[in-house]
Amino acid sequence: MKSWPILLLIALIGTSCNTQKKQSSWNELDDFFQSEFKEDAPGASVLISINDSVVFQHSYGLADLIHREPVTPQTLFNLGSVSKTFVAYGILLLRDEGRLSLNDSLIKYFPEFKHPEIAQKVRIIHLLTHTSGLPDLRKIKEDSVFYLTAKDEENWAPVMQAGELNFEPGSQFEYSNPAFNALALIIEKVSGEKWQDFIRKRIFLPAGMTYSTITDGPHPESGVAHGYIFSRGQWIEKDYGEEPTFAAAGNGGVWSSVNDLLNYEKALRKSTFITAQTIAESQQPYRFENWSAPYEPYIGLSWFIRQTNKGLKIIEHTGTQGGFYCHYVSVPEKKFLYVILANRPFNRDKAFEEVMQRLTQ
Repeated sequence: MKSWPILLLIALIGTSCNTQKKQSSWNELDDFFQSEFKEDAPGASVLISINDSVVFQHSYGLADLIHREPVTPQTLFNLGSVSKTFVAYGILLLRDEGRLSLNDSLIKYFPEFKHPEIAQKVRIIHLLTHTSGLPDLRKIKEDSVFYLTAKDEENWAPVMQAGELNFEPGSQFEYSNPAFNALALIIEKVSGEKWQDFIRKRIFLPAGMTYSTITDGPHPESGVAHGYIFSRGQWIEKDYGEEPTFAAAGNGGVWSSVNDLLNYEKALRKSTFITAQTIAESQQPYRFENWSAPYEPYIGLSWFIRQTNKGLKIIEHTGTQGGFYCHYVSVPEKKFLYVILANRPFNRDKAFEEVMQRLTQ
């Protein structure tokens, strides 16, 4: 019996050492991000949570270089393509309610296709998984001025002129931004309301994403971060009005903060706005019967899925639009979330490696 207090003391000392080691590791991560994002330049907000508890949260640099506003955990950043996950869940909500089928062909929603036989081949599920084979016919470089203000409909319209497919739908992967402009328009056609309002009511509000918004034309001039790129020795603003296709919201129009995205992840874990079965379906690689690419599918219903070298399943999406660079990573087995939202380019892969190194220590 006398040995128990000694064993307990040893255990407590061991726990204390592990805690100190972990804290030191997080401090080193802070040093890494501080070296990347300077105080007087565009910056980033970073959040890491485990078991719904925030273990690392720091913000760096400026959200707006003109007004010298610092980045905070509440700062709204444009999410770029992370926005596609919200559009996907909007479609899945309508599917679960029996208001559409993922096997619906596009001709049902877009009868104006120049070649109806093409629209007949492509289905909603192909848009969700970037396997439609539809070519991106937008002449962005030739008509960049038009695309500075072009919304979802204008970005999708050129695709409906396609005379042929790049490949048979479902057989290969080819990332497509216009596909999600089309999905946003389908949400509007089926719900009878603006898709931005639908997502706000059906996802943002139930998830507690109180401050998140979606582009519908020009983005706010204040209250959000502005995107920048470094060119010829200075930071140049690169967002609405400077970056073509920025107004096309279905593929990249959501604005959110790290705090709101933590609420998004919690809502997904708790099946707050959609069923657990549908969430699981969205986060599994989707393989079509005619898949012919020389690699295994790694795309779910908008999410990218992969495994670490230690066998941990990763659910993720990156976002790149204008000067905005984002990364959303979930590791379900660890109840782990890593989100970084930046308003300037940075080495996402290096930052991800630094974070994952500490998770698997």
